[in-house]
Amino acid sequence: MKFSEMPYKRIDMDQVEKKFKDIIERTKNAKSGEEQFTIHKEYYALNDDIQTNMTLAYIRHDIDTTDEFYEKEQNFYDEVMPIINNYETTYGKILYESPYREYLESKIGKVPFKNIELSLKAFDEKLIPLMQEENALVSRYDKLIATAKIPFDGEVYNLSLMGKFQRSSDREVRRRAWKAVSDYFLSVTDEIDEIYDKMVKNRTEQAKMLGYENYIELAYYRMGRNCYDKDMVANFRKQVKEFFVPFANKLHEQRRKRIGVEKLSYIDNGVYFTNGNPEPIGTPEEILAAGQKMYSELSPQTKEFFDFMRENELFDVLGRKTKKQGGYMTYLPNYKSPFIFANFNGTSGDVDVITHECGHAFQGYLVRNEEIREVADITMETAEIHSMSMEYFTYGWMDLFFGKRKDDYLTMHLEDASAFVPYGCMVDEFQHIVYAKPEMTPQERKEVWMQLEKEYRPHMDYEDDPFYSKGGFWQRQPHIFQVPFYYIDYCLASVCAMQFKVMMDEDFEKAWNNYYKLCKLSASDFFVNVIKEVGLQNPFEDGCIKELVEKLSAKTFE
Repeated sequence: MKFSEMPYKRIDMDQVEKKFKDIIERTKNAKSGEEQFTIHKEYYALNDDIQTNMTLAYIRHDIDTTDEFYEKEQNFYDEVMPIINNYETTYGKILYESPYREYLESKIGKVPFKNIELSLKAFDEKLIPLMQEENALVSRYDKLIATAKIPFDGEVYNLSLMGKFQRSSDREVRRRAWKAVSDYFLSVTDEIDEIYDKMVKNRTEQAKMLGYENYIELAYYRMGRNCYDKDMVANFRKQVKEFFVPFANKLHEQRRKRIGVEKLSYIDNGVYFTNGNPEPIGTPEEILAAGQKMYSELSPQTKEFFDFMRENELFDVLGRKTKKQGGYMTYLPNYKSPFIFANFNGTSGDVDVITHECGHAFQGYLVRNEEIREVADITMETAEIHSMSMEYFTYGWMDLFFGKRKDDYLTMHLEDASAFVPYGCMVDEFQHIVYAKPEMTPQERKEVWMQLEKEYRPHMDYEDDPFYSKGGFWQRQPHIFQVPFYYIDYCLASVCAMQFKVMMDEDFEKAWNNYYKLCKLSASDFFVNVIKEVGLQNPFEDGCIKELVEKLSAKTFE
């Protein structure tokens, strides 16, 4: 079904609660594993209805943040989702303690039961008022960012549309653009500090109410970290500091020489060539058409997937002033349809949408007919491997988007991806420090950020900018507010995707077959097991980052 034809109806909470109570009661009284599994399929259907309508509301609100109807719908779901989570937790607990657990594991696997265990540790009905308050704080931050009005050269832009000017080939243009964005954040930094301070205290209180020392342990449970812990993540970050930061620094130095500046400034962040970064050729419609040609040639499965997306209007990618910033892929279960949301702005990021978000969507499409819904319930670090790896698998078609500047794009892409790994780890360590010391003042948090910049991004010089030089950069990173502790998943996935790149440089067919296998495996096993099964090294293990950097260096600096 086409997206425009998908009907939306606010869920009836009275009916939802009635159905949950009925499913819970019958599951309690089931006389066999077979009976419980039959009821479990009814739970799938109920959950699909809820998720489909809620996701439709969120997408349509994001498409136009000034739409009052869908803003009210989003506020409604912010209120009721903690209540629904409570029913889900209650139901999960019954399954977890079922006398027919062995039979259920034979049907849906062991991973879901580990996930239920984590969810039981992450939720209690008494948290609902705090979770509602937390949702409201996230929505307040989102609106502040989405509705930013930034005057620039006689026009008014939002943050997403300012990106093109911040990466202009004219250094003076980008200096003025960075200042315009900085001025906006400076005008709202106190409000963002207030929002974040309340978030940190709210989340800490939730953790304390569940008996945890701080929010970190609770956050790991909520992120579904079912096969690794904070010590393993800390060891990963340690390897990144030791081996990846020097590699990234060499790439920054290579970039500095290429763009002809004596010293890199923050206004040079994301700038790779003196004649400007390579930009996609053609209109948004032509970019989508090029994507269709690319996926038709990559594999029969990707052709079928992309045709389905196009035929059913499952892309909303044009940047508009009232549209939410950013991009994502989500899923509409009742229609077995992935959906891609983005903000095209005339930069190479437009092509990244056709590769990165389509990596997510392709994987969702591959498992859309899977009866066992839990198989599709992938954890974030696995999900990001699907997307980031697709960026590398499509390298051979970049001439369709960039013409003669294909090689420039490939250089920029690898340098950008490499620069991200230290930054993502910095975001993660920042959050660990903040939630370990929730009593910190907003100023102390900004000082922590400034110190981490020196460790992870020593090339970054904010000069005397009154916002960025005072440790404010993190305030424009939405993940810190919306999904705390998510960002490290990108880093873990990036390291795995780079391993796929090394593999495809040696044998493309082998690499693609392993990638396809990873997509199909989905959440049928734990992250550390599925990556091993497709020939990737565990990024938590000592030596992984060192070996990867050596292989990338040999190819990059040959």
